[in-house]
Order: sequence, then structure tokens, then C-alpha cells
Amino acid sequence: MNADATDDAATHAAAPHTGAPHTGAPHAGSAHVDSAQPGATDGDGADAAPVPAGLDATALAAASAPTSPARSPTGDAPDDDRTAPTGPDGSPVAPLSTPWTADVDPDDPLPEHPRPHLIRGDRWRTLNGRWEFTAAARDGEPHGREEIVVPFPPEAALSGIGRRVERMWYRRTFDVPADWRGDRTLLHFGAVDQVATVWVNHQLVARHEGGFTPFSVDITDVLRADAPQDVSTDGRVDGEQEIVVRAEDTGNRGTFPVGKQANRPGGILYTGASGIWQTVWLEAVPHTRIDRLDVTPDLTGFTVTAVVADAAHHRGGPDRRGPEATASEATASGATGSGEPTDARDVSGAREPDIAAVVEVEAAGVTVTGGAERPVRVELPSPRPWSPDDPHLYEVTVRLRTTGGAVLDQVHSHVGLRTIGLVPDAEGRPRIALNGRITFLHGPLDQGYWPDGIYTAPTDEALRHDLEQAKTYGFNTVRKHVKVEPARWYHWADRLGLLVWQDIPSLPIVLDNPPGPQAPPVGRARARFEEELAGIVATLRSVTSLVVWTPFNEGWGEYDTARITERLMAADPERLVVADSGVNCCHSHPDSGAGHVYDDHTYVGPGRPLATDHRATADGEYGGLGLAVDGHLWPGEPVAYEMTGSAEELTRRYVEVARELRTVVRDLGLSAAVYTQTTDVENEVNGLLTYDRRVVKVDRDAAAEANRAVIEAGSE
Repeated sequence: MNADATDDAATHAAAPHTGAPHTGAPHAGSAHVDSAQPGATDGDGADAAPVPAGLDATALAAASAPTSPARSPTGDAPDDDRTAPTGPDGSPVAPLSTPWTADVDPDDPLPEHPRPHLIRGDRWRTLNGRWEFTAAARDGEPHGREEIVVPFPPEAALSGIGRRVERMWYRRTFDVPADWRGDRTLLHFGAVDQVATVWVNHQLVARHEGGFTPFSVDITDVLRADAPQDVSTDGRVDGEQEIVVRAEDTGNRGTFPVGKQANRPGGILYTGASGIWQTVWLEAVPHTRIDRLDVTPDLTGFTVTAVVADAAHHRGGPDRRGPEATASEATASGATGSGEPTDARDVSGAREPDIAAVVEVEAAGVTVTGGAERPVRVELPSPRPWSPDDPHLYEVTVRLRTTGGAVLDQVHSHVGLRTIGLVPDAEGRPRIALNGRITFLHGPLDQGYWPDGIYTAPTDEALRHDLEQAKTYGFNTVRKHVKVEPARWYHWADRLGLLVWQDIPSLPIVLDNPPGPQAPPVGRARARFEEELAGIVATLRSVTSLVVWTPFNEGWGEYDTARITERLMAADPERLVVADSGVNCCHSHPDSGAGHVYDDHTYVGPGRPLATDHRATADGEYGGLGLAVDGHLWPGEPVAYEMTGSAEELTRRYVEVARELRTVVRDLGLSAAVYTQTTDVENEVNGLLTYDRRVVKVDRDAAAEANRAVIEAGSE
């Protein structure tokens, strides 16, 4: 979102219905809608007092100032550490609940398989649930031992903690199913923010940096062999294995990518999430196994490379993840560091030798064989392309065999056949083309925040819900804004049929600085950003729906734009790259000319970027129309780029802006547009839905009709 604190009339369009200069600043308005009024939940509501459309030049600075909403105090935490009020029993209570809050089972939250793009069978188990938890207070002394519900971050009410924590320890015991003996046991973490150190049975097994990439470690050789052999009725041995995780997170005062997380949230910056925030799980694997699948589709088939690991060797390092990538460190006492794209690495840096094995790929009745760690090409009969209108996925089975034919490992995945690129339209303007056909990308800005779980959706149904809403509103795209989601989010985008525009989480920035480029981040921050970028690209490389990368947004933490963009394009040449989304505003550096798409941010907009070189054009952000619905607001002053006084007025304005966008598309050959945003987020009230997902603010039918008209105008 636009982060300028002063008027920038040269690059920001006037509000369409007033012609007044527009600063791009969220408006701290006072017009609310009482959700108890008839029709509020289906887009209707009574008119409130009109709110002036013009915005003063200090609105964003005030909205983005480092202040916190009022918090309810507790006896053991300073008021400004508390991120959720407490109930009568002292337990944290979310300021807003969602329809799924009550569905969370603290003993078994988010039980679904966390890696749907590579499933080995049923020999896995989640470690989500209740863990012992100890946090260091500001003076360094630990709080008393508590209980936390993993994988919700401690800032989330659903975690049972409800306060900001920078240094914390997790502990639990676990068992290993009896039938896993003879195989290797991997311990997986979906994401831990920002530095994780892991011990199993008092042995240091892993250290990982970066809060947006998964990591894994082979813990087989540190498991206790003398654990009791009494097997319970469910076939598991009593929990005699111990795991301890220390997490350290300095938030946006540190040198890690953070996106919109802030130690002192307000305006367009939100509550931070520290520690474990994605699923922790165990998996039984063969000694020689498929560690990762890199899949590249086109319109007649796909190419897959099976990355293989062997328990006899430590995994290799940087070149497993892409050019110049630096692997996270892992150490173990007799354990093997191995893992997901953010590989654990042998501290010696030794490379694993080639493994003599055969890879067999099966899809749609076709079976092809090839070498391990070599591209295997699969041509499909009567290929059926993947698209938002027909999100057809092929189920894929990959087997690893010995040269004699014995099966070493077998995994299941899926792939959709699609291409993305640029083609000239009838007037010679570069346009985005899906499957060779000019297709307008239209979708909401999606922040991925939850009032009950903060960074973690309460349930898988909730995670899917927001994507389903985008489809219901007639969109074909969703922009994931400076956050990376769990693998299941991308799984649902693949299956529901939504093109994904993926931002790389940004480094910390001060938003109320004067507009224009800021000094480059310090060296350690730059190194960490590039490590995280490489890991994210490797992690998401095989996601069918992902078609656009954005390394920088509005200049937040921007540096070496052309070099970073070229590196990203080299690491993933099959997707489009927006070098700096919102290059026309805020803290962006001068346009580098790099990448495939020139991207304009204009509020309320729409912007009118012109194609002047090889790049297509996009309105990377526009809209931001607001409505505050009483009873569904986060603590603090509601803000938006333009406030409306009723659901009817909001819907009318939405349709008006969409009509103007359609004109821009037709006149200028615009290729994409992203509306701000899917839901309200904390104090921002410019969502299509309220933050708790309980109230539909913009009428679905009217908006869907307008959105489909825009897509049709920009597609062939």
C-alpha cells in the first residue's frame, strides 16, 4: 500500500469523483455502520453522515506512526506488550473472533498434511498442539512456565499467550510410531520467525534463520533407542523423546525481512508474529529419498527434477537453492542435516555425491524414466491446460528406483499445464498472456492476517475461505502482499483457479520519512534478504498458480533493483517479475527498467501507466475504499484511502472505480490491476469483507459483474 506521508500529486491521481489532489494516505474517518442494522451482513446498511473525500497531507503519517492500539493489561506483561485483551480467567481473547475461532482444537490444530505438493503417504504426524512455553521478559528474566498452542504465534489469542515476545523457548515430548523403526525420521518446521535453534533429546540438531522458509532435519540418530517398548492402543510408543526450540525475533528493529509486521503496529503496519507460526511435523522416510520436486509445466506436458537425499551423506548447500543462495546452518550429534528448499547444511560444506538411482514419473497413464537430479520430460496425451476458468490438475506419482528396479521411495504431487509471458497486442503494446492468450490479471491485495491467529489462519477452511471469496467476487488473481503463506494456501490457489502474484517480504522501513529513495539497508540486512529470496523461490518453484514475482514494493528496503531482478529472473525464468511495485511513488528508486511489468500505485485511482518499453503495465495497487462497520472493528482509529458512509455508497463507489478501470484497460492496454483489499486488516477498513470475515461490505453480485467486465475488456 502507498506509504508516503506527504502529498505526491505528480504521481498520484485525484480521487475520481472530486478532482481533488490525492496523497495516497489512508483517511482516518469517523463514519461507522452499525452491523446490527438490517442487511448489514449482505452488503446493505443505513447511511451515516457523509465523510469528506479529500484527504489531508498528514493522514498517512498519523496512521502509520509507531503507536499501538489500546491493550488490556495483565499482571505479568507491560501494557504495550499485550496483543490481545484478557478474559475473566486471565486467558487472552481475540479482539474479534472469526467464524472458525471456536473450531480450533488446541490439542490438534491445523491437522491437515502441511505439504500437499509432496506427499509420501500416511507415515507422518503433526506436532501441533500444546507445548510448554517460556518467554524472556524485557529485563531478560523469564516469565513463569506457560502453555502455548502451536503453530499460533504468541501474539495471537489462539496461542493462549496474547503478547509480543522476542525470545522464547518451546518444549514438548513426542513419540515415534513403532512401525517407523528401520526408516529415517525427519523433523519439519513450516516457518519460525526469525531465528530458530532446535535440540532433540538435548542434542543440538538445527539452527535456521529467516521467518518465511521451511526447514527440516533428520533426527533419527539422536532418538532414544532405550525408550519404553510398551505400545499404546494406537500403535505408538509412549512419548519419551524431547524437543526444545529457542526462537528469537526482534521484529522490525532487526535485519530480517518482516513485510508488514511491526513491533508497534498502527495504520498500514500490523501486529508482528514471532516464533513458530506454521505446522511442526514428523515424517518417516527411506534412507534414500526424494527430497524435493522441481516442476516446470508448459502446454503439452511438464518437466520434473527429483532432488534426492541419502541418509549416509549431508545435503549439499547453495547450488541446491539457486544462484548465490546461502543455506541455513544445521548441526547435529550423529544426525543428518537435510531438508526442504532451505536446506540444512553440513557444517563442513561437503557436497553429496551423485546417487545411482532411476526416477520414474507417472501422470495421466504415461510413465517416463530418467536419472536422479536430472530433468525428466513428460508429454501428456490430449493435454488440458490449467486456467482460472478451468483449474485442471494432473496427479503425478514419482518413484525412485535402484538400477535393479527396486522402489526406494514414492511420492505424490500435482501439476497444471500453463505458460505465462508477454505478447504484443494489435497495437504492438506488451501484454501479459496466460497460455499464449492475452489475459487481464485482476484480483485483490491479500495481506494474510487474522484477528484471532495474527499470521496463522485458524483452520484450513479459513485459509481456503479468502481465496474462495476472491473467486466469488469475479477475480482471477490474488496478490499475496509481502508475506509468504503455508504450502496449503498455494495448494488451494492451484485447485480453485487463482493466479498468484507473490511479493517477497520486505525489509523493515520507516514509513513517515520524506518520500523518495532511502539509504540502502545495512549489509547484514541485504544478505539476509537475498538468502530469504532464494529460499522462497526454491520453495514455491513448483506452484502452478504462481505467475508473478515482486522483489520490492514502493521502495521498502529497496537496493540494487536491477541486479536483484536479474537474479530472480535467472533463478526462475518461467515467471514474470515486477522489479518494484509502485515505482511511481513513495520510497521507490527511479525506474530501473528491469523486469517484465511496469507497476503504478494510485489511490483511489485507477492509475494510468503508459507502456514505453518492453514491459507490460499494471495498476499494482488502487482502490482502498473504506467502510467502518461497528462491532467488527479492531481497537484503534479506522483508516482508509477514501471513507464511505454505508454499504450502498461503498458498492456504488466500487463500481464507479471499476468502470473507470475498464476505460483505462481499453485505452492504454493495461495488463493487470490489484484492488486494495480482500479484508479489513486491523485499523485498515478498506476490505471487501470485515477483518473478522463476518460481514460482506461490498455487494458481491455488483462487484463480480464489474470485475468480470474489466477482465473481459483486457483479455482476448
